[in-house]
Amino acid sequence: MTPPRIRFRSGLALSLGVAALAWQAPSAQAQALELVGSGGHPHTAMALPLPPPPPRIFAITPERRALLNTIRYAEGTWAGGDDIGYRIMFGGGLMPSLERHPDRVVRTARYASAAAGAYQFMPFTWNLVTRSLGIAEFGPQVQDQGAIFLIQRRGALALADQGSFTRQLAAKLAPEWASFPTLAGHSYYGQPVKRFHDLKRFYDDNLARLRGQLPVAAAEPAKPACTPATSLRCQLENLERLGPKSRTSSL
Repeated sequence: MTPPRIRFRSGLALSLGVAALAWQAPSAQAQALELVGSGGHPHTAMALPLPPPPPRIFAITPERRALLNTIRYAEGTWAGGDDIGYRIMFGGGLMPSLERHPDRVVRTARYASAAAGAYQFMPFTWNLVTRSLGIAEFGPQVQDQGAIFLIQRRGALALADQGSFTRQLAAKLAPEWASFPTLAGHSYYGQPVKRFHDLKRFYDDNLARLRGQLPVAAAEPAKPACTPATSLRCQLENLERLGPKSRTSSL
């Protein structure tokens, strides 16, 4: 007959052994799954890749549209609201296609930049946008979504949704768009900047029209095309039609 002390030790050892086996079981299962596709047992399950996440889509409210238009106005790509503004590259030239960001450096007398599109996206900024939202191409709707993503990333979307263009809102976006003034009224990057009052006036008028509170301005009669298109006079007229270009980019 086994003495009581020995029985106690045997029972304790048995309990510890069972607990150890139970603790090792999940690890063994994980090792078995890791054998899939690398000489593992035939009965192990195949791990299927997950489908890519669907693209994120932001709603475009009148308040958000008014802010988007104000950014275009500040960046010199408003172009009277025409879609041609989505094709403008730094310096005022037009990209030939909206299939992708052109990623081309343009040099002027004082600056060099690869900014492009209605919101003057830099290539590395646009890469961040496409990876974060799961979007492709460079069309107008895609650029709008990218700009709203950057507004949200700067912690300014809640302010934008209030429908009021404030100094705080402009300052939050100043690190993203150098044409927006900081609280001190200067560009975050020391570049030319739009005055806050000019931006607010544009925003308020734009939002009122989007909400239907003001009549839409009558379209001006179309002017005959300037010829020859390569002449200095025609190039100056095109620049005047597009509006003043700020020496800015989305950073």
